[in-house]
Amino acid sequence: MAGLLVAGLSVPFAALAGVSGSAITHSLEVLPIELETPPQSTRSTVRLANGEVLAEFYEENRILVSLDQIAPIMRQAQIDIEDDRFYSHGAIDLKGTLRAFISNLGGGETQGGSTITQQYVKLVQVEAAVARGDNAGVALAQEESITRKIREMRFAIAIEQKLPKDEILERYLNIAYYGDHVYGVEAAANHYFNTTAANLTLPQAAMLAGLVQNPNRDPISHPEEALERRDVVISRMLQLGHITAEEAAEAKATPFSPVEVQPSRNGCVYSRYPFICQYVLNSLLTFDSLGPTPEARENAIKRGGYEIVVTIDPVNQDAAQQGVSAMIAPNDPVISTVVMVKPGTGQILAMAQNRPVMGDDMEAGETYYNYAVEQAMGGAEGYQAGSTFKAFVIAAALDKGIPPKKEYDAQFRIEYRGRTFPGCESGETFSIIDSWPVKNASPSGVMNMYAAAGASVNNYFVPLELAVGPCAAARMAVAAGAKSSTGTDLVEWYKDKPSFTLGVETVTPLSMAVAYATFAARGLHCDPFIVAQINDPEGNQLEVPGGNCQQVMRPEVADGVNDVLSYVVTNGSGGRARVPGYSIAGKTGTTDRAGAVWFMGYTPELAASAMIAIDRNPRWSEFWDGRNNNMSSTVLPGSGTKLSGSSGTDTGQMWHDSVESTLRTMPQTRFTPITAEIRNGKPINPPSTDGLTPEAAKAKVEAAGFTTTQREVFDLAPPGTYLGTRCERYVTGLCYQDYSKGPRPGEEPPI
Repeated sequence: MAGLLVAGLSVPFAALAGVSGSAITHSLEVLPIELETPPQSTRSTVRLANGEVLAEFYEENRILVSLDQIAPIMRQAQIDIEDDRFYSHGAIDLKGTLRAFISNLGGGETQGGSTITQQYVKLVQVEAAVARGDNAGVALAQEESITRKIREMRFAIAIEQKLPKDEILERYLNIAYYGDHVYGVEAAANHYFNTTAANLTLPQAAMLAGLVQNPNRDPISHPEEALERRDVVISRMLQLGHITAEEAAEAKATPFSPVEVQPSRNGCVYSRYPFICQYVLNSLLTFDSLGPTPEARENAIKRGGYEIVVTIDPVNQDAAQQGVSAMIAPNDPVISTVVMVKPGTGQILAMAQNRPVMGDDMEAGETYYNYAVEQAMGGAEGYQAGSTFKAFVIAAALDKGIPPKKEYDAQFRIEYRGRTFPGCESGETFSIIDSWPVKNASPSGVMNMYAAAGASVNNYFVPLELAVGPCAAARMAVAAGAKSSTGTDLVEWYKDKPSFTLGVETVTPLSMAVAYATFAARGLHCDPFIVAQINDPEGNQLEVPGGNCQQVMRPEVADGVNDVLSYVVTNGSGGRARVPGYSIAGKTGTTDRAGAVWFMGYTPELAASAMIAIDRNPRWSEFWDGRNNNMSSTVLPGSGTKLSGSSGTDTGQMWHDSVESTLRTMPQTRFTPITAEIRNGKPINPPSTDGLTPEAAKAKVEAAGFTTTQREVFDLAPPGTYLGTRCERYVTGLCYQDYSKGPRPGEEPPI
């Protein structure tokens, strides 16, 4: 009869269109795609490596459950208050429908008369329209009209021909809105009562069942109205004989307990680790497996019901955070980060900063920036790398054949104007035209690569870089994973600028941790990643970008870098980072006037960056202007920590305190020993230039593929005297044309 009613109401329109009776009958069986396969808009959950929930993302807070996971009392309460003859009538409750039609056609207040199946049809159509951003479709599905009612009834009939009543009820209880941004009975049970749908009690079930008609009157915002509506449901259940008078009285006497309410976990602000959460979300928005565009991926994340597992273990994250927070407070005028990655995998193990709370209360030290990453991933402006870039010069030199025993006379101050160096192309050279005096902030004198790295001697690494060329060093940095925070192409920009080795470029702490992890992994570079796994609601794994690991430098070259940088920790400026029993290599880095200090440390199992930098926010301008923008000997107002301005002291200690407990869980793996080739270098036999003029000598060696550069050296010969052309004994392609600058002070020339 219900089918006949709907068909009859459709006849005038069908006749006008010339549609046959059989077509009308067929139309009752046809369903829109959203009703054939209803949208499963459920929340996605992000879990830490130990299974703990990090965050939830949703447009509609919903958890799908089967009917047997919903308490019978909840099912009964919903049926009794919405459609008590649900299991006895068809898709349409004829009595209720005729009553509604008579009222509506007579000009009275529009009435519903909808069954649970009809309500389900409406909810699915609204949900589908919202999911595709169709506001007109939402309005159409909710309009108060007979046309909409007829459409709902037609679809309801078709659904009941395809699905059993239990499945319809299950779908309804999963899609219904229960107020306060909660959809479906499972999420509602968790939100309001801190329980599951399977464990709902009579008063709880009655409360939820009553919310469906007016979800805006939820017990959090309107407790009295919600309780009144709950009691209406209880009375209806008693009237229908589904509970006893005693049960009804006890249920009505049960108060609502606000303390059981579970706060919303939607998004990152209230996550335990909000900046880890934000980095995870930004990473997900780049995954092709979640959709073709960022907008489509965000929609999938908020509606797809994915289970997402990340690489962060809270034990490691808490250790890193404690190491940072023990030294630097959130409201200190500096920015500090520690980032840990797993060499040879790309896994991010921890990412901590001194401002761990996401928010806009600057006085309390809140922020929305993740200071460890680039701006596109939620970061800030980046920080000058300082002498941490010298590691890439070491790698380029070892790769070129210069051994660690190579010595330079690293005088306290050297003027480099007039020096030449190779470019990126074969035979390409550049000259330093302007005055460029460089000073050491550390010991001076003749030294090899070990001693120079241990004390971070500028006037050792500048001539070493001139020997191999800034281009070669920059290429090593990029291959290893170092990234400019501003998007600068390091190779293109620094190919003619020897300042690369001094670390004037701004970088991100994450990219530097990744770059040093490449050394730890013997030249195997892996992209950093934080998402380990994504499962859809059916348990299928989605494709997740991993480390994409590639060999970017010869293993023996990386072994040589590790050997040199191990000296920094055992005998040099990185001593505070030592952890007994573990082979640790590292490099300190301090920028001009200690504007930023770094320690990059690693073992074969773990690589980490530790960084402290002046906060350039204008609110701290007065503080730093009064200290000449120098962190040296600065007492921080929030933590009371006195910074030395020394990377080995400040960040070396922070690195140790942040990393030690994590390192203790890992094997005491040793670095691979350096090879004889790397230790001794590659000797060469340049052409002889004895007896030649400077011009002839230059022409001869350059014809043989070498690069020449002039330099002045102390000599008893009169100043300006040409002393000869001397080529490096190692494969650098560099020859020096030496001219006398006179005797050393105190030395007398021969009479």
